[in-house]
Amino acid sequence: MKRTHHCAQLTTTDLGATVTLAGWVDSLRDQGGIIFIDLRDRKGITQVKLEPNSNADAGARAAQIKPESVISVTGRVTLRPDGTANPGLPTGDVEVDATTLEILNLSETPPFPLDDAGGDRVNEDLRLTYRYLDLRRPKMRRNLEVRHRATKVVRDYFDAEGFIEVETPILFKSTPEGAREYLVPSRLHPGQFYALSQSPQQFKQILMVAGVERYLQIARCFRDEDLRADRQMEFTQIDVEVSFIDREGIYALFEGMLKKVWKDILNVELPTPFPRLAFHDAMNRFGVDKPDTRFGLELADFTELFRKSTFKVFASTAAGGGAVKALNAKGLADITQGELTGLEEAAKSLGAKGLAFIKVEGGEWKSPIVKFFSEAEKADLTQRLGVADGDIIFFAAAPWEKACAILGRIRLECAALLQKRGKLTIPASQWNFLWVVDFPLMSYDEETKRFVATHHPFTAPVPEDAALLDTEPQKVRGQHYDIVLNGMEIGGGSIRIHQPALQEKVFKDVLKIPADVVENRFGYMLRAFKYGAPPHGGIAFGLDRLVALLCGTTSIRDVIAFPKTQKAQDLMAQSPTPVTAKQLRDLHIQTVMPG
Repeated sequence: MKRTHHCAQLTTTDLGATVTLAGWVDSLRDQGGIIFIDLRDRKGITQVKLEPNSNADAGARAAQIKPESVISVTGRVTLRPDGTANPGLPTGDVEVDATTLEILNLSETPPFPLDDAGGDRVNEDLRLTYRYLDLRRPKMRRNLEVRHRATKVVRDYFDAEGFIEVETPILFKSTPEGAREYLVPSRLHPGQFYALSQSPQQFKQILMVAGVERYLQIARCFRDEDLRADRQMEFTQIDVEVSFIDREGIYALFEGMLKKVWKDILNVELPTPFPRLAFHDAMNRFGVDKPDTRFGLELADFTELFRKSTFKVFASTAAGGGAVKALNAKGLADITQGELTGLEEAAKSLGAKGLAFIKVEGGEWKSPIVKFFSEAEKADLTQRLGVADGDIIFFAAAPWEKACAILGRIRLECAALLQKRGKLTIPASQWNFLWVVDFPLMSYDEETKRFVATHHPFTAPVPEDAALLDTEPQKVRGQHYDIVLNGMEIGGGSIRIHQPALQEKVFKDVLKIPADVVENRFGYMLRAFKYGAPPHGGIAFGLDRLVALLCGTTSIRDVIAFPKTQKAQDLMAQSPTPVTAKQLRDLHIQTVMPG
């Protein structure tokens, strides 16, 4: 059996030709003794006409088939009768007058409709259980095609830029200070384990020492994390490392990549260079280090205004070194009690004791806390926040980062409520790219009473801050950068430490990692750096998130062929599953179920 054409290929230029098509029965119609079959393959649909009275054998076969059965037909290409053409199909002017029909496989009735509208109404667990059927839907097929094309564009771009694609090991060593890992027991080395690679980070830096200079990998990575719409336990990233480059070089290189992807996939011209925003400014203005800048509703700091306020909650926060932040949700004074309760719960989930607010309605400020505000304080709020009738002001008083995070979450929730009311429009086709830079190199962990790397311990400090590593590590900025699109982080990286003495200093003196642990986990890197490590930096882009944005879907499960559920299960293959006692014995493993 050999197809001569695919099901979106035939046009009026093929009239009279004898062709063979094969695919799935999309629909089947009996109209006055003539059977019409919409035959579908991955390219499209062609209408097939079968007249059982003149072709009894083929007619008998047609009587057996149901939608989604796989068939092959041979026949002559003819013009559809006047008035029956379908302008919505590339093949809509023609049909195949079948002379033979072969059943390749009969199908049972699918458990859900395989059109986009019908499939979208189905519970996702059912779709994932029958993923092979879900992937037949036009939307899902398009998503896989976009993923393929985007990956090819990326490879072509970096090939033209002189990069070499190198595969690094998936079986790596455990580095427990990072995200939770998947451990793989070694049969040949009883009691020892590999870890599935969370990232090719260390290997790609070693490749820079090896003189590769420009490395690329479409890398599979694994993290044993809780799953959500934009996170999977196994994921794919566009992983890049470059020698002899600085931050400006990284920005230009990857803006070029994104510009090409958006042009080739969506035919959208992205303006470059992308804006840049320091971490501190992003938190101060938007309450998050991955801000959605398609709308305003920016935060403002009123710590100094309330330092001597009669409202003790604000005054004591300011006196204690915290921050008092405010947000004007313009036009949202009509918020319902239920919506307000939802915002309060969101604030409490981030550590707030409650959510102070003031409604402005009918020229009056309404709130239990208004009585504590002086006229000067009200005037300052009005002037800086542009307060008008119909607005509602939200406040957060807490340590600076927590106050920012609380109102950052409220900002997003308010934007959703305003969109629902038609008072805020955020175009889906607006692409606001942003570099977030100048992150703190170190953060202080109150639980362990020591500094930890904000990004990872290989990130280089900003040169002018390096001297502070000995005295005030918390003030050192890192040469780290995140690329953010419409409120979603799609990539992140840094210029790396390439001097062995500085890297060892960060490990031992700043992060306080014991010398034996440093040797065990990173000794080979430190030794490699002593043999001429070039200055280098890199970045990793989440391919799944990137493709989801290109496809206009909020869930990366829609752009992964066989994803896991939020409970980390594969419902189609029914994994994970128990293993046999022999398998465990061979690996020198015993399992103990939780009590």
